[in-house]
Amino acid sequence: MESSSTARQGGSRREATRQKLYEAAVTLIAEQGFSATTVDEIAERAGVAKGTVYYNFASKSVLFEELLRHGVGLLTASLRQAAQQAAGEGRGRVDALDAMIRAGLVFIDRYPAFTQLYVAELWRTNRAWQSTLLVVRQEAVAVVEEVLREGMASGEFSEEIDVPLTAAALVGMVLVAALDWQSFQPERSLDDVHAALSRLLQGRVSGRV
Repeated sequence: MESSSTARQGGSRREATRQKLYEAAVTLIAEQGFSATTVDEIAERAGVAKGTVYYNFASKSVLFEELLRHGVGLLTASLRQAAQQAAGEGRGRVDALDAMIRAGLVFIDRYPAFTQLYVAELWRTNRAWQSTLLVVRQEAVAVVEEVLREGMASGEFSEEIDVPLTAAALVGMVLVAALDWQSFQPERSLDDVHAALSRLLQGRVSGRV
C-alpha cells in the first residue's frame, strides 16, 4: 500500500505538471488562439510528452476549462484574502474594496495572458466551457458582493445600491483598466493605476470635498 508521504509527493508532482501545462496552454492560446493551438504544441512548450497532457486532461477543451477554473480560482482567493486582511486590521468596507482593487491589479499584472483570455471568453457564447466560465466568474464577483452587503448592513453604503450590478462593475473596471494599462500605457506603475481607480471608488473624481 502506498504510504501517505509517497502519495503526497506524487500529488505535488502531478500538480507541478498541471501547472506547467496551464502556463504553456495560456501562453500559446493567447498568442495564436484556441483553435490554432495543438496538444503537441502545448506538450512541447511545457517540456512534457504528449501522453502526459492526456494523462492529466481528457482533451484540449478539458485542459482549457480547467485552466479557467484554476485562474479564476486564484483571482477569487486573492480578492477574498485582501478583504479579510482589511477586516482583520479593523478597516471599513470602502478600504476592503480598495484592497480588492489592488489585489486584482496585482493578479492581472502577474497573469496578463490569462486575463486577456478570460475577458475574451466572457464574450463568446458557443464554447463548451461557457457554463463553467459563468460559475467561476460568479464566484469572483460574489466576494465583492459580500463586502457590499456588509457595507449596506453597517450603514457605510447606501441601501439603494444594486449589489450584483455594482460588484460586476467593480470587477469589470479593474479588468478593463488593467488590460488598457498593460496594452496602451505600460509606462504607468501599478501604484499609479491603483491610485486612479481608488479615486473612482471613493468618489473623488469631481473635485468636490
